[in-house]
Amino acid sequence: MEYRQFGTTDFKVSPMGVGCMSMSGSYGPADDEESIATLHRAFDLGINFLDTSANYGNGHNHEIIAKALKGRDGRVFIHSKSGSPRDPKPGEPSGGSPQYLTRVCEESLRRLQIETLDVFCMSRVDPLVPIEESVGAMARLVEQGKTRYISLSEASPNSIRRANRVYPVVSLQMEYSLWSRDAEQGNLEACREAGMGLMAYSPLGRGFWAGVFHDAADLAEDGRGNHPRLQGENLDRNLALMAQVEEVAKEKGITLAQLSLAWLMAQGKDVIPIPSNKTRAHLEENLKAIEVEVTPDDLARIGAIIPPGAASGPRTRDLDRVNV
Repeated sequence: MEYRQFGTTDFKVSPMGVGCMSMSGSYGPADDEESIATLHRAFDLGINFLDTSANYGNGHNHEIIAKALKGRDGRVFIHSKSGSPRDPKPGEPSGGSPQYLTRVCEESLRRLQIETLDVFCMSRVDPLVPIEESVGAMARLVEQGKTRYISLSEASPNSIRRANRVYPVVSLQMEYSLWSRDAEQGNLEACREAGMGLMAYSPLGRGFWAGVFHDAADLAEDGRGNHPRLQGENLDRNLALMAQVEEVAKEKGITLAQLSLAWLMAQGKDVIPIPSNKTRAHLEENLKAIEVEVTPDDLARIGAIIPPGAASGPRTRDLDRVNV
């Protein structure tokens, strides 16, 4: 496996990470035994990069990772987000406040049973707190040895540049996939100016670009049916786009998921997809994308089928909380 430099860090990470969100109750019930087995299989196959968050399962996700790392040889890099309180009560610190970031970092270390995070990420830019103040607080966590590096999620190009004037930010985590191309509207450019990596979350569009859904009846009762792009006429239009991309995958002899992930990795070695994997079967299918060659002709063809903005419906119900 060809490992990639992760931003301006001294880390060499696998070209694909493991997103751990679905191991803690998202997209169906959690299965701790299978989740730990999936992480062990990922490590055995050379994956050394995990993405987690303090709010996945209210700490459960960190506890699962701690169990999976027990007794394992080899370096595994952990990128952990702070999580953001959606509606903090009066008097409670908001998601970008120094008090909140410090507390969550310390809680994360306890649950993960480690002394230092590899990367601590602020989950959303807090409109109530200047980005400079939030980044300054995270920089103090570096100075205290509680994290090696800091990163941001869903930050606008302006916030990325402002943050880097205070302290080096090593990566941006942002939704990026065949149907979510907002990162190409300046965010990726701002990252590259600063030498940052880009972690692409929801690279399979919550299962859509894995070919999980072919009609409304396929939508599991796990919340995904409430997504704007998976409802009514939006779903019908998006399924028509998916069918055309699926034809490209069939011609290449690979799955739709593998083509979708390979397409992302072909956007640059600084783009690292972090698909959710809650079973060994899904993990192994996804990892085969690392070996897929996406040619310039493939990119042109896919780009003609689904150019930026082609998807029907907004990418999230919470547009006011992203790209701030």
